[in-house]
Formats: sequence, structure tokens, C-alpha cells
Amino acid sequence: MSTSPAHLVREFHRAFGLDARSTPTEVAPELAAHRGELLAEEAAEVAEVAVDGPLDKLAHELADVVYVAYGTALVHGIDLDQVIAEIHRANMSKLGPDGQVARRADGKVLKGEHYRAPDVSSVLRGQGWIPAAAQRAASEPSA
Repeated sequence: MSTSPAHLVREFHRAFGLDARSTPTEVAPELAAHRGELLAEEAAEVAEVAVDGPLDKLAHELADVVYVAYGTALVHGIDLDQVIAEIHRANMSKLGPDGQVARRADGKVLKGEHYRAPDVSSVLRGQGWIPAAAQRAASEPSA
């Protein structure tokens, strides 16, 4: 059995008759809002236990955030693993060629001069996404 979050969440959505798309797609505003509410609810639960724990509860709530995030991606037809890989590529470009890391006072890693932003649009286009502007242009009559 695969333990990939994408595979597990797809199995859940299929078993329970929930939305699942295979191509990146804009969804109805009501569905998008519902998914946003689910994510906010899970993130709030992480915030509740992040400082005082216990650790097993924190792990549970973190997993719930990931599960709902993967579900939201599935509802929109997004291969989230590919998007995460692109974000990782961009984040790794924060490391300077000399191996130095620039940090904010609180320890957050900062973008250096070699940082290259993620191109999520390109990833989604590779998954079959056609941006709304391009869809509108294609459907307009030629002059």
C-alpha cells in the first residue's frame, strides 16, 4: 500500500464520493470557499497545540492540514507533489553559491540574490491547465 499523501487522499475522495479532478480546474466559488474554510479550521487546530503540545496531538493536527491541503489540490485537479517540487527548487535557490544562508532575526531563511522564484503557472500548464485569460481569448470571435 502506498503511503503517498496524494494516493491516500485520492483513495479517500473516491471512497466517499468527493470531488476529484485530474486536470487543474477552477471550481465553483462555493466549493473553493468550503475548501478554504476546511484548511483554516485545520490550521487553527495546529496553532492551538503548536506551543503547548502534546507532541502526538501536534503531529495529528499537522497531518490533518496536509491531508486537507492534498484534498483541496485534488478538488482543483492539481498534482500537488509537482508543485511542491517546484517550490522546493525555488527555496533551494535561496542558498548562496558560497553555501551561506541569509536569515532574519527570528531564523527565517531569506531570499538572496541567487533566488529564483517558483514558476507554479508553468507546472500547472504542464498538468493541462489553461489560465482563464487564455480560455477567454480562445473563445472570443476573431475580428
